[in-house]
Amino acid sequence: MADVKDLKQQFLEYLEIEKGRSLKTVENYDRYLSRFFNHSHIAKPADINDDKLREFRLWLNRQPASPSASLDGPALRNLTLKKNTQNYHLIAIRTFLKYLIKRNIDSLAPEKIELAKTSGRDLDLITSKELDRLLSGPNGSDDKNLRDKAILELFFSTGLRVSELCGLNIDNVDLTRDEFSVRGKGEKVRLVFLSPQAKAAIKTYLAKRKDMEEPLFVNLSRNNKAGEVKETRLTPRSVERMVKLYATKAGISRQVTPHTLRHLFATDLLQNGADIRSVQMMLGHSSVSTTQIYTHVTDRQLKEIHKNFHDTKHK
Repeated sequence: MADVKDLKQQFLEYLEIEKGRSLKTVENYDRYLSRFFNHSHIAKPADINDDKLREFRLWLNRQPASPSASLDGPALRNLTLKKNTQNYHLIAIRTFLKYLIKRNIDSLAPEKIELAKTSGRDLDLITSKELDRLLSGPNGSDDKNLRDKAILELFFSTGLRVSELCGLNIDNVDLTRDEFSVRGKGEKVRLVFLSPQAKAAIKTYLAKRKDMEEPLFVNLSRNNKAGEVKETRLTPRSVERMVKLYATKAGISRQVTPHTLRHLFATDLLQNGADIRSVQMMLGHSSVSTTQIYTHVTDRQLKEIHKNFHDTKHK
């Protein structure tokens, strides 16, 4: 019988080639499966059984949470691995078991794996006034302020993921139009739209650029302390630090990330009457169930609707 490590490698290649999954997704599956195989001493598919899976789930549930900049000391020590993160491991194992079935290899039935129940996803939202202060943070006319202004406006205009924004090249964005295509998760291409504010900010930023580099957003300090030239393209980590800096300057106490602006983009659309299917397409979600996490934010409108339209004859 084939070694489970060999089968895992073949499975990862299957995900990348046949299923068209991104390299990041393949890396995650590799990490989750390796953790299971190493912890549970899995050598061959027949070793995967209910007992080993149950013991692994118990071990996962007791793992400490990853260090966070916003938590330290006793607060961090009391936290364990999030249920969603535990479920990512289970999904990887379940998908691997389904692959074994396709190969006619006996192992644990994938339907025996039930995901842990979660309490739902909390959205890290900020108020409209806080958003205004955040967007107006970069207010200078130098290269950095113009670049950062363009980034913030583009996030709120399009709902792009930080990796999608960093992957943009100048020729991806045609400023003679108010829309452009972006390649997102799973290599899916979708259309996103530029607000007048985002369009103006990008135009002003590009007019200031003197280099001939391909990326839309670039590092402005090209050399590190050792004198080596840095990667030209701005990285997601650099963008995350930049957003956090302007949030702090805006006096926002809550944690603000590029994904916060993606959340605000979605909730703004829904609160202004957009239907959930359209929002799903603009976010690039493969399933509308993912988009539905935003609908509870608009539930406060239901109270007003109930007040205005329910049982009006008794008012």
